[in-house]
Amino acid sequence: MSSRAEIGNTIAKTRKASGATQKQMAERTGINKTTLSEIENGRFTGSLDIFERYLDAVGLQLEVTPKQHQLPNWDELDELFGED
Repeated sequence: MSSRAEIGNTIAKTRKASGATQKQMAERTGINKTTLSEIENGRFTGSLDIFERYLDAVGLQLEVTPKQHQLPNWDELDELFGED
């Protein structure tokens, strides 16, 4: 799953590619411009309803998938367990 910042970045890129501003999206969705900015910057902690409304407005959808565990690479292991 992507981080909030990655999701927000994708939303912002999609909105910009459509030529819409945050102000226009706020008017179109009825969601405050500040809230849209929080979503795009990965700082949104509000309701899923608002998040889904914005995703729908920019033509994206939320998808839930099984979590993929990522093993650390050698450099990360060395940093964790290496001797200084």
